Amino acid sequence: MALVFESAFVQAPEHRPKPVVSESGGIPLIDLSPLHLLDARLESPPPPELEALVAQVEAACREWGFFQVINHGVPQGVVDRAWAASRGFFALPLEERRRVRRDEANPVGYYEAENTKNVRDWKEVFDLVVHEPSLIPSLVADGGVVDGLIELRNQWPQSPPGFRGALTEYAQATEALAFKLLELIALTLNLPAKRLNGFFRDQTSFIRLNHYPPCPFPDLALGVGRHKDAVALTILSQDDVGGLDVKRQSDGEWVRVKPVPNSFIVNVGDLVQVWSNDRYESAEHRVSVNSAKERFSIPFFFNPAHHVMVKPLEELLDESNVGKYEEFNWGDFFTTRKKSNFKKLDVENIQIYHFKRSK
Repeated sequence: MALVFESAFVQAPEHRPKPVVSESGGIPLIDLSPLHLLDARLESPPPPELEALVAQVEAACREWGFFQVINHGVPQGVVDRAWAASRGFFALPLEERRRVRRDEANPVGYYEAENTKNVRDWKEVFDLVVHEPSLIPSLVADGGVVDGLIELRNQWPQSPPGFRGALTEYAQATEALAFKLLELIALTLNLPAKRLNGFFRDQTSFIRLNHYPPCPFPDLALGVGRHKDAVALTILSQDDVGGLDVKRQSDGEWVRVKPVPNSFIVNVGDLVQVWSNDRYESAEHRVSVNSAKERFSIPFFFNPAHHVMVKPLEELLDESNVGKYEEFNWGDFFTTRKKSNFKKLDVENIQIYHFKRSK
């Protein structure tokens, strides 16, 4: 068994999940079929057929930072094969999973001891980069970033059969969806559709397979503690068990995201928050666990190239809307945050608010 309950999993009392989490007033559900029916290149301003869709996405990003999409264009067979690969991998004996265990030198592969906000998560994961090799800055032992880059290469397990092919196919399909969503978000900001695409040449995107075993103390632990995604976008496929909770921006209440068949959950991350100069907020979320059923999910984390400098987009700024963030390097930010996955830190991990300008 990969996980044995101990004090490292226990959340502080104020962060423990309540016995009942509301499913009412949930995140918006958006039908993306107009994109595929038109099969047209996105433009700014959008053609009339897309105006309603762009308005829905804008409202969801502004009011929630989260939404679900259906009729998204990712073939169901591709999703099913990825799910079969994930379930097959986590069904392997622990010693086989650990043959592709990740570490600080190569932070892709299997891992079962990740921390969120310095509390251990009740989960095990398998990470893979979407493009090999992916380049990120190196780390020294004390967590600082040094000159030079390391190449991230996937550790592919020998079994289950078809694992690599299924996830490579899934990565290609979800990456295509990520670019379409990125272009929709650009349109919601009254920007050319492809304004943000250039940041993603030589991207550092990765996919994670999550497995949340039944937890003996679901009132004390979380599958993933409260956090915001340090990415541009996250595209999540979840099973029918449920457990993803989103903090509603209007009142700060936790809301359970109800599973919808053949859908993806999308959330804007920290980078979109900075690019939009806080017009859109990266929403806090967490994963609750239960004592009866295991749960699986597959997030795609859409990340720019390591050399991208992140700051509010100039086109969105004027005298009444000045830039709220200092410029920072994405690769350094990403690598520094990764450090906390492997050990508890004495201080809070780096966040985008550390780059916020004082008023």
